[in-house]
Amino acid sequence: MKLLSYPITLIFFACFGLTLVIFHPIQWICLHVFGYNAHHTSVFVLNWFLMRCTNILGTRYRFENTQQIPTDRPLIIVTNHQSMYDIPPIIWYMRKYHPKFVAKKELGKGIPSVSYNLRHGGSALIDRKDGKQAIMEIGKLGSYIEKHTRSAVIFPEGTRSRTGKPKSFKPMGLKMLMKKAPSALLVPITINNSWKLLRFGQFPMGLGAYVQFKVHAPIENTGNTDEIIKLVEKTITKAIL
Repeated sequence: MKLLSYPITLIFFACFGLTLVIFHPIQWICLHVFGYNAHHTSVFVLNWFLMRCTNILGTRYRFENTQQIPTDRPLIIVTNHQSMYDIPPIIWYMRKYHPKFVAKKELGKGIPSVSYNLRHGGSALIDRKDGKQAIMEIGKLGSYIEKHTRSAVIFPEGTRSRTGKPKSFKPMGLKMLMKKAPSALLVPITINNSWKLLRFGQFPMGLGAYVQFKVHAPIENTGNTDEIIKLVEKTITKAIL
């Protein structure tokens, strides 16, 4: 299986990279000529194509969402983190909630389409070595989703799990989002098996992953921050396979 993955990975990288390059000017035109809504549409269409690129690797997706989540309130989407390939399905399947991400600042430079969207789409780019800067940027994101009724996606583990085993939550960023967006519903999501796309590292890619997302019942921010975060973490981790 690993031997087969080498040529297939090369095809995948070619398609994935070409998609990013094509959508970079499309995003620019959509934002600067037609405005936010057009740019938002270009971003979720881009991520649909990125998911289709992973189908080359035999990747399948299941996104289970039976919850009645309102669109007239801001959301704080909280999820475990297993790979960079967690992100396209969240953007696509949660597109009507306009998800913005808490991402490391390194992703804001040099990656066609991805960096442009992070810089201009409302996400927070944080310096993981500068706690003060990180909290300030997350606070700005919280204020943004509160004002515009959008959603923030945060991975409280801080970094991805390379084996799927959950890491302990680092609560400070989540606390800041809850403080700056007090009307936001917290939406826990459990991700399973996306780590298998990177089971061999960056090259070659893993083949045949069945990546599953489960959206849990929203949780109100009732003010007891520590207890709510513990509940969110327990909800997410108990559904990890």
